Amino acid sequence: MFLFLNSGFIKCQVKWIDGNIDEVPVNTGIVLTVGFVPGLKVDVIPLLRQRKAPQGSMIDKFVQDIKSYTSSMSGCTSPQAIIMIGDGSVDQKPILEKLDYAMSMETIIVGDERGQFVYRSSDVSRNVGTNKKHSPDAVALVFARDRNKARGIGNIEFHFALSKGVSAIGPRLKAASVRVQDSYTVTWLTARREGQQEILDGQQMLEDIDNEMENNMDCVDLYIGVTRRRNCSVGSDKPKMMTTLALHGVEGGDSEYLYVDGVGIRTGDYFQFYHSDPKTALSSSRNVSSTLRKLKLDWDSKSSLSKSTIINAVDKKEAFGGFIFSCLGRGESFFGQLNVDSSPFLDNFPRVPVAGTFCGGEIGRGCTSLTANGDEGGSARCHLHVYSTVYLVMLYTPPEH
Repeated sequence: MFLFLNSGFIKCQVKWIDGNIDEVPVNTGIVLTVGFVPGLKVDVIPLLRQRKAPQGSMIDKFVQDIKSYTSSMSGCTSPQAIIMIGDGSVDQKPILEKLDYAMSMETIIVGDERGQFVYRSSDVSRNVGTNKKHSPDAVALVFARDRNKARGIGNIEFHFALSKGVSAIGPRLKAASVRVQDSYTVTWLTARREGQQEILDGQQMLEDIDNEMENNMDCVDLYIGVTRRRNCSVGSDKPKMMTTLALHGVEGGDSEYLYVDGVGIRTGDYFQFYHSDPKTALSSSRNVSSTLRKLKLDWDSKSSLSKSTIINAVDKKEAFGGFIFSCLGRGESFFGQLNVDSSPFLDNFPRVPVAGTFCGGEIGRGCTSLTANGDEGGSARCHLHVYSTVYLVMLYTPPEH
C-alpha cells in the first residue's frame, strides 16, 4: 500500500489481510516520512477512470493535469521527477508512452507497474473519497521546481540508474498474424524470421529458443520484446512517431500460436525473445555501482574547485536520500548471494537513507547517462522493465554565494 500526502509524503508498504485495506495491521510495514523538500513543490495526481469514458481520453487528462500542476508551480510543464504506482489490473504501457511523449528527457519517472495504493491530493476533487464515480488506474507523486522558493535555499537534483536483468536470444522475428479476444489479456501470434517467408507457430519458436539455450529454457522466465512504432499525441498536440520496446511475458505455445501476456501488438511489428539472466543482472548491478561512484566523485571534485578555499558541509553537493524499485524475482535465489541490489546505493552512500519496494514490473525512465548497459532495446526506448532494479538518487545542491 502506498499512502501519499500533499505535505510531503508518507510511503508505507504493508501486508494485506484478505484484501481488506480497512484491516491493515499497525505492527507491519515500513514507513518513510518526508516533511519538507527544499526548492520543490510536491503533490499527488491520480489517473481517474470513468466507466463510460475511453481510456485514451483519461490518460490525456492525467498527463495534462501533471503538466498544469507543474506549470503553476515552476513555470514549465515538465516536473523534475515522478514516482508512479500503477494499478495491477491496468495496462500501464500506453500511460508511460504518453508521459514519455509529453515530458522533457530531464523528467525522471520511476515506480511500480503493478501496485496497491491509497492516496490524498491537495485538490480534493481528485480524491476518490469525494468522487465515487471514479477509480484510480495509477497515481503520480509529482516533484515540481518551486519558482517562488525563498532565498538561501538550494536545489534538489534527481539521478536515475537502471540495472537490467534480461538478455536477448535468438533471431529477430516479425509478427505475421495477431489475434486478441476482448475477454482476455493474452495475445496469440505467429511470426516470420526476418527476410524469410515461412510462418512459424508457437511450438516452432519455442523449440528454436530451447535449442539456443541448450535445453535450459525451463530454468528461466521468457519474454518477447516488441519494437513498436506508433504515432503518439496528448489532446490536440501534434502527433509524433515514437519507437518503444514493450516486453510481454511468454505464456506458452502450440502448433498454432505463441501466447504472450498483454495487448498492443500489431501484425508487422518486429520482436525478439528475452530471458531472465542473473549473469547479466549481476554485471549490470556492478556497472550501476561504478557509475554512482563516478557520479559521487564528480560532485566532490566540482565542490573542491569552487571559489572557496575551505569547503564547509553546507557548501557541498550531497546525496540525502534514495529509492530502489526492484523486481520481486531478483534476490538471493536469483543471484546466489545476498544484498546485490542494495549494494550499489549502500556502498556509495552508506549513511544516506534509502527506501524501496519489490515490484511486479519496474517503471524507469530517465537520462541514459546513468543507465547501466543501456536500455534493453538499444535505440528503442523501454520504460517498463522486467527483472530489473531502478534507482532514484536525490541530491541537494546548496545555493551559490
